[in-house]
Amino acid sequence: MSEVTIDLRVWRQFVVLAEELHFGRAAARLHMTQPPLTQAIAQLEAVLGVRVFERSRRHVALSPAGEALLPEARELLARAQRLPGVAQAAAAGEVGRLRLAFVSPVGFELLPHWVRGFRAHSPGVALDLIEATGDVQLAALERGEIDAGVLLHSPGFVPASLASLPVAEEPLVLAIPAAHPLASTRRLSAPQVLAQPLVLFPRRILPSIFDALFALYHAHGHSPQVAQEAIQMQTIVNLVAAGIGVAWVPRSVTRFERSGVVYREWAQAGVPRCETRLVWAQGEPRPALARFVGFVREQAQSPAC
Repeated sequence: MSEVTIDLRVWRQFVVLAEELHFGRAAARLHMTQPPLTQAIAQLEAVLGVRVFERSRRHVALSPAGEALLPEARELLARAQRLPGVAQAAAAGEVGRLRLAFVSPVGFELLPHWVRGFRAHSPGVALDLIEATGDVQLAALERGEIDAGVLLHSPGFVPASLASLPVAEEPLVLAIPAAHPLASTRRLSAPQVLAQPLVLFPRRILPSIFDALFALYHAHGHSPQVAQEAIQMQTIVNLVAAGIGVAWVPRSVTRFERSGVVYREWAQAGVPRCETRLVWAQGEPRPALARFVGFVREQAQSPAC
């Protein structure tokens, strides 16, 4: 018997004998006869190179080495007993790790709600949260670096190569510098709005929404005047506060109550809407991901979400 073949059965025999300190009683507990137990302990000692029991005709006691081994052997057996439950929990998605990427607007409203709820729903699943733009998420999904992403796009423009779940839809609203005359104008007219310089995200970040905005301007005979591009919504809003221009942002961004910025909805036909979708690779999702998808689906169907 070599070191790698000291299996759990041998360690259980050692623990039971350490508890009984009597070969006959230990053998009875183990549902075996005494000679095989005696032989197993002798083989264990031969492999370890030390005696784990001091024994005579009438007395059995743990040696110092045996006393040191006993708590470790008990812990080993306890951990082994937990293994089937761990495997079953992992197969059910109750434990594991989920790498979730998200675009910044989701972090203002949906994401905190999801994280709080999912931690209570599945405390054994650790969430790795990665803030990333849509183009970065798509590349990361393709490379297998994330398990799922949360994207924004115009309704119906979800990437066909991915499995997905729609979770929310909202209009774009105008972020306006608080000192700008439009901030206090009761009714926003098309010429006023469309003539303003824009702080805008690059097309590669949100292509379908970018194109929808340009279509809105062109439908009114205007071309967008982009004063500054920026990637993150927080940066866009901060640039608006600095007076660089106005910006179109998802309504959820209004949760970012930045001083110097006023948010206004424009009741005009053709103002783009944006859809939030959870996306992941095609095929059967890993258990933890499947559990998260189910959770998000329930949240999306709830009026409170």
